[in-house]
Amino acid sequence: MGLSVHLFIKADTLFVRLSGELDHHTSFQLRERINSLMDKYEITNMIFNLKNLAFMDSSGIGVMLGRYHQVKRNRGSLIVCELNTMIEKIIKLSGLYKILVITKDEEQASNYLGVA
Repeated sequence: MGLSVHLFIKADTLFVRLSGELDHHTSFQLRERINSLMDKYEITNMIFNLKNLAFMDSSGIGVMLGRYHQVKRNRGSLIVCELNTMIEKIIKLSGLYKILVITKDEEQASNYLGVA
């Protein structure tokens, strides 16, 4: 299936929309694309929209945890939104829910961050 990644920046926030599977085959590509943008632009916050994410393994959890630490160094937040039932279960089992902000959708996430 692979992973489809749509990235865009609004103000100081990187929006990450994922479709498909975030696993050991696709996590490196995602990590590199995000790191490239973070090196190039002043990104403080990230919003991961997981609405169309069908699968995530421990490599995907590692990508999120690593990006969480990156935005925290910039005094920012990482928000995940539009979780389907399976991805929500993975986030809970991994303990990520304790450190990530979870919102219903991108609009709620944007409002939380004050991104117009």
